Amino acid sequence: MRIRLHGTELECLRTAQQLARVLDVLDTSQPYPDRPPSRLVRLYLTVATPIDNPQISKGD
Repeated sequence: MRIRLHGTELECLRTAQQLARVLDVLDTSQPYPDRPPSRLVRLYLTVATPIDNPQISKGD
């Protein structure tokens, strides 16, 4: 599954760290800046879902 985070670079990086605590993050992209004058970025995470990885279960 691919998840897109959109916000400031710091927000996206911190949120990616928090998601890595509860999801199996396989890959994290570099921050991609939005077009000016926006100061926001997009960050993409590729994660394994419980369907992809049976070892991941709810509540763990």
